[in-house]
Amino acid sequence: MEKNEIMLSFDSEKMEALVFYLKKENTTVQKKMDEALRLLYEQTVPEPLREYLDAKSAPVRPRRPPRPSQPKAETPKSASASTGGGKEAGV
Repeated sequence: MEKNEIMLSFDSEKMEALVFYLKKENTTVQKKMDEALRLLYEQTVPEPLREYLDAKSAPVRPRRPPRPSQPKAETPKSASASTGGGKEAGV
């Protein structure tokens, strides 16, 4: 889905203080604003519409081509039976 950019105005001194204290929490204004916008979206847009939009924007995974069939490797049992190493060889 295409993303839109939102511009906000905020007092520069307040912004500096906010950035300073968010750094102490190992986060950023961008991350906090993304979280706040997501919560606003979830509280405002009805769930059926959100589910529809999520399904509509889900990436379509391409189908993998079928694997080519490979011959099965011979097991040790059948190899020993063909060489006469079994019990029947002594009879």
